[in-house]
Amino acid sequence: MSKVRVLVGTKKGAFVLTSDGKRKKWDVSGPHFAGWEIYHVKGSTVDPNRIYASQSSGWFGQIIQRSDDGGKTWTPPGSSPEELKGPEGFPKGESNKFVYEGKVGTHKWYDGTQHPWEFKRIWHVEPSLTDPDTAYAGAEDAAIFKTTDGGKTWKELPGLRGAKGDLWQPGAGGMAVHTILLDKKNPNRIYVAISAAGAFRTDDAGKTWKPINKGLKSQFELPDPDAEVGHCVHRIAMHPSRPDVLFMQKHWDVMRTDSAGDLWQDVGGNLPTDFGFPIDVHAHEPNTVYVVPIKSDSEHYPPDGKLRVFRSRSGGNEWEALAKGLPQKDCYVNVLRDSMCVDSLEPCGIYFGTTGGQVYGSADNGDTWEPIVRDLPAVYSVEVQSLA
Repeated sequence: MSKVRVLVGTKKGAFVLTSDGKRKKWDVSGPHFAGWEIYHVKGSTVDPNRIYASQSSGWFGQIIQRSDDGGKTWTPPGSSPEELKGPEGFPKGESNKFVYEGKVGTHKWYDGTQHPWEFKRIWHVEPSLTDPDTAYAGAEDAAIFKTTDGGKTWKELPGLRGAKGDLWQPGAGGMAVHTILLDKKNPNRIYVAISAAGAFRTDDAGKTWKPINKGLKSQFELPDPDAEVGHCVHRIAMHPSRPDVLFMQKHWDVMRTDSAGDLWQDVGGNLPTDFGFPIDVHAHEPNTVYVVPIKSDSEHYPPDGKLRVFRSRSGGNEWEALAKGLPQKDCYVNVLRDSMCVDSLEPCGIYFGTTGGQVYGSADNGDTWEPIVRDLPAVYSVEVQSLA
């Protein structure tokens, strides 16, 4: 029977949740890296035992952790424990070196002035679809890095910041590459999303990038309705079989493109609010999409205090509320951008985590839900692996 492994990053550590294919009973392992912020944990599709984690602390900086045994044990790639302690106790070691390439330059600051690029943390790690030693990392301040040696060393793909990076400006949560999508059919194509710069695409393996934001409207944030960059994109998602079709949860608006990002259209339809953070696509139904609406950009909680996932089976516009098993009274949690995922079992499993520390799962395409675990620290990310 198949097994499922759910990888959860939280404000105070990482957790590994495992179950069989029925997805009814779950074992909980953790916290790993207790007390540290774990922005993202994700495993390789080539070698499921290879898992990368982004460990961050305001005191000690950024460390990439790696597991080669499915999350049982972890080490910083290429670094010994001694190498992780500098003269003043701060981490060093190869896995901690993220350096912008060439002339660093500047980007817009909150007040519109220019500000130097400063590395703060890794928000998202995306393992290669073909090689467990290759992975991409999305950084704040916004940049994309690549490793080909299992996380020991990282090199920036500076062409991304060359795509009008001087005009990028942080949103309320900073300015980070938080989404990285790899095209299974075209290894040279990668999509990224940045808050608050927009979505970008490369067709030459990261050498050059182009903004793909035509059709996006940000009337409250941008004075120019046709601005090429500066849009606050919260998340993008796609089905591997249709890499030209992307779905976007934006800072207001749920969007869709059928042209690899060349033009977007609004598909928010009958959603109670089109503000939110996560969005994902059903594993077997490329036109089935899931979002979690939040009341507004100033009130980050579900409308009417009812936690509901909304599903469209038509690729947008027509949405239905999925609430069975979810709290429908006095619920004021948020679901962050990297905190929803789908497994590849049949029927498809959907998972999401909340800032209240709950991880919910559905083993029937979202029709019914139950909490896998409660009372974790605030959940930053949820990823799932379907294991043979």
